[in-house]
Amino acid sequence: MREAPPRDPIRAAQAATLPAPIRRFYRQATVGEAEGGFALLLDGRRALTLGKKPLILPTRALAEAVRCEWGGQGETLDPASTPLTRLANAAIDGVAAALAATRAEIAAYAACDLLCYRAAAPEALVAAETAAFDPLIDWAREALGAAFLVAVGVVHVRQPEAALRAVGAALEAFDSPFALAGLRVMSSLSGSALVALAVARGRLSAEEAWRVAHVGEDFQIAQWGEDAEAKARREARWRDFSAAARTLAAL
Repeated sequence: MREAPPRDPIRAAQAATLPAPIRRFYRQATVGEAEGGFALLLDGRRALTLGKKPLILPTRALAEAVRCEWGGQGETLDPASTPLTRLANAAIDGVAAALAATRAEIAAYAACDLLCYRAAAPEALVAAETAAFDPLIDWAREALGAAFLVAVGVVHVRQPEAALRAVGAALEAFDSPFALAGLRVMSSLSGSALVALAVARGRLSAEEAWRVAHVGEDFQIAQWGEDAEAKARREARWRDFSAAARTLAAL
């Protein structure tokens, strides 16, 4: 008999730490009015965040979107299919008590924004980045009053303080924990505060923003292909990015 290959110890350890699947414990998900917004109701009872706070959404549109996530679950709950709920948890349990810190976290991406760092070669990638990034650099200057410096390579470039202050001022317009939670997710997944603000202000759709943020990656995929693991990771990141954009739109 052929001997079975040894089990990967790292994968075995990861599997051992995975939480057990949670069986669906409710039959119906609905939305009800509540103080401060709209509550997710599971069999008529208010759902709670991971921090044991009421899961109250600020608009009916967002509450209905969250309800769809819960209503669409099967016999077991799949956390990967509830990105809006996870973002709401973050907004309620964390961001609500740290608005200024969250704004500062988002603004920090502007200091090393993806749009400001360009490839030196090959020519096709340089052209793709120029076409995708330059219109947003121009938009930031015209719409936000933020004039950013662009560099070739990865050596850090100190951006003008006036540009960073302008981004900070733009973020002050967002006082909803849900909006700031969405902006934080989009900034971290794109590596760009400017991309996130462009989506929030309607300059880009979520799909357009995702393409801008992945110009370099898409160029590499076109050259060398994409493996299944990398594709799965990218799809998971897109779910979160899209959910953040949907949250902002629903507000």
